[in-house]
Amino acid sequence: MSAHTKGGRENSRPNVVVFVMDTTRALDTVPADSDVSPTRAALAEEGTEYGQTFATAPWTLPSHGSLFTGTYPSKHRATGKRTRLDGELPTIAELFGSAGYETVGVSNNVWITEEFGFSRGFETFHERDGSWQDRETLGDLFRNPFGSDGPGFSFSEALSNCLGSGSEPAGDEGAEKSIEWIREWLETRNQTRPFFLFVNCIEPHLEYRPPREYAEQFLPEGWSYEEAMAIPQDPRKYDVEKFDLSTEELAVLRRLYRAEIAYMDDQLGELTDALEATGEWNETVMAVTSDHGENIGEHGFLGHQYSLYDTVLHVPLVLSGGQFDDDAVTGERLVQTLDLAPTLLDAAGIRAPDAREEFQGQSFHPPADGGPRSKVFAEYAAPRPPVEKLEERFDEIPDRIYELQRSIQAVRTETHKYVRCSDGTEELYRVAADPKETHDIAEEATERVADLEATLEEWAASFEETEAEESVSVEQSTEQRLADLGYM
Repeated sequence: MSAHTKGGRENSRPNVVVFVMDTTRALDTVPADSDVSPTRAALAEEGTEYGQTFATAPWTLPSHGSLFTGTYPSKHRATGKRTRLDGELPTIAELFGSAGYETVGVSNNVWITEEFGFSRGFETFHERDGSWQDRETLGDLFRNPFGSDGPGFSFSEALSNCLGSGSEPAGDEGAEKSIEWIREWLETRNQTRPFFLFVNCIEPHLEYRPPREYAEQFLPEGWSYEEAMAIPQDPRKYDVEKFDLSTEELAVLRRLYRAEIAYMDDQLGELTDALEATGEWNETVMAVTSDHGENIGEHGFLGHQYSLYDTVLHVPLVLSGGQFDDDAVTGERLVQTLDLAPTLLDAAGIRAPDAREEFQGQSFHPPADGGPRSKVFAEYAAPRPPVEKLEERFDEIPDRIYELQRSIQAVRTETHKYVRCSDGTEELYRVAADPKETHDIAEEATERVADLEATLEEWAASFEETEAEESVSVEQSTEQRLADLGYM
């Protein structure tokens, strides 16, 4: 890719792209490795990589809620106790739309769909499996199959999109089709307005099934693709001790995970190529990040439930284009994914003063007002799936699963991490010296515990108390997809 034009568009606002590499942890991926993620590494080289970036929650729904609203889960309330992002708070798509931007969302993740409230503010929202929801109904397509300002698909292609026909290539969870759709849209869009584009690609999510050619690049010597694919990967079966994984098998799973990331990085490369081919690249600010990380045997877990360790909270973040290409900008500061909303609005020169009063995120667009963060927070309101679902699925559940059915809150500074659970347990880690959080020092560092507990108390008290939340009912096909991903 060619370098961005310094400062983005002249006399107008830049395009803004947010590319979410679902379930990509910082461990083993930050800084970006050109052997695994050459596109992200190139973006980091020309832009800024923020190496100390943390999600607000360890799973998709609450984390994306924070990304979209610039608030913590306890404020936007799509926490798992409630599974819909309702309209109390403005979304980043609404704010860009109000400023005259064309807003387009593309999601391969079943949580990030209209069904759970995430299409709000997008003029066009393209979901996994080709289910296409935008301003045109199916009836509109019959009357006007080419659309007034859409991608210009033929009638058969538009109908196919609406009905969700077709299948992804082996090892692909929809990324390739999504990028193809974006390329078509870029080639045919009305170019009089800048655009805000959100993309979620879910490939690194369990189960790890990368395309064979990618897996074979990373598998350890002596392991065939078929042998690697035969390793059990169901995270909920692992939780309830229906199988165990050896150290070698976990190492192989980590290689498959790396192959998934490599495949997704190539799709990111296809997106940047499409932006370049359509003349939009030099006019674009791009953010590449993740919604949460993953445990692959670390801390006794498989997947991203039940904990707030850095393995599930520490995520990649690269920003390129505009002032982020300035050599004077460094990525050493502590940031959170909810900081992206105010940061990207600043990058586009959008004030939105009323919305900013609701933000809990802090802009780090250079030059940012105020100093860098001194701490970040995260929360886990309720496990997914709840214990009742596990009881329905499995005959017997070990006692430790009942112990994990709890809420968790955490506060992290550059040097320490304090974790508090609703069952009264607490942990403290000296993350500067113990980044893998293997040695709990809560009993010996009581003053530090008291100080961080007070900080966490003050933060938790800032939220309004709400009544018990209800999850929205979902279609059977949605429930099955969530079960396939380990959420049900």
